Amino acid sequence: MRRVLDALNAQTLPKNNWELLVVDNASNERLADSLRLSWHPRARHIREDNLGLTAARLRGIREAGGELLVFVDDDNVLAPDFLENACTLYTQRPDLGAFGAGTLEPEFEVRPPSEILPRIRLLALRTVSSARWTKNPQEFGTIPWGAGLCVIRSVASSYRQSVKNLDITIPLDRRGDELFSGGDDLFSWVAASVGFDFGIFPELRVTHLIAADRLSRVYFLRLIKDHTYSNFVRHYLFDGIQPQRLNWTRYVRLFLHGIRNGQFSMRCKWAALSGEDRAARFILDKRLQPRQIAGSTGPAKAKRQRVQEARSAAKS
Repeated sequence: MRRVLDALNAQTLPKNNWELLVVDNASNERLADSLRLSWHPRARHIREDNLGLTAARLRGIREAGGELLVFVDDDNVLAPDFLENACTLYTQRPDLGAFGAGTLEPEFEVRPPSEILPRIRLLALRTVSSARWTKNPQEFGTIPWGAGLCVIRSVASSYRQSVKNLDITIPLDRRGDELFSGGDDLFSWVAASVGFDFGIFPELRVTHLIAADRLSRVYFLRLIKDHTYSNFVRHYLFDGIQPQRLNWTRYVRLFLHGIRNGQFSMRCKWAALSGEDRAARFILDKRLQPRQIAGSTGPAKAKRQRVQEARSAAKS
């Protein structure tokens, strides 16, 4: 966390041009007692006792005063020009509703085991050589991830409404020891639903600090299972894609996969199948039905035009 704050302190964007909100999400020891923010003139601690990454993001959205929000996790070290580049994109690209790092490079505490390397992308790592943007949520390689995620105010407000419309038990993102993931995708889906692009840009650079315990086989199996579970629930809700239950055919295919690819690969496959089966059971138990993202039926073009006009006025 100290390195995260040091990187923010080193930003080239003058500190008077941005505010810093540190959201303490139900820590056992209050962060305000140990993390000093006196180096920033517009910084404050916020305590959010409702556990979970989604709850922390929602609290940050409510408390923030700016028109561009940048989410930084406690293992994200931003490049010194990150905020300056984010502001440039915000002012020069009024079509963007959500955007993020095209360069997410790892700093490993220990060397990753060789059998984990083919799956290392699950730790939110990527590098692109050129900018990508779209309005199509099915272009998964263009969706910005949570590390350094930038969201304009109107999209963040629509995101809040979308989450409010969901059952609070929906597995959107990290919560306690549960490794649910993909809730950051919802920002891009919301952006597209109200007429904005989303994308990733190589000039937005983040170093992702990867602790040793996140490179164990046990962690990866948990990650795959929870990631698959939460993603299938979310894709069912917003895309209508129905997950499949486990059956004898899938068990046989799993066994054959293990023969061809080895034990750990088979365990990873089993974790994914178990996550999908859990999603199918959750959807059935909750009697969930596909639903629209908040704002998708509203006057998207007019709303986008108002935001673009306000942004152009601010730029001039």
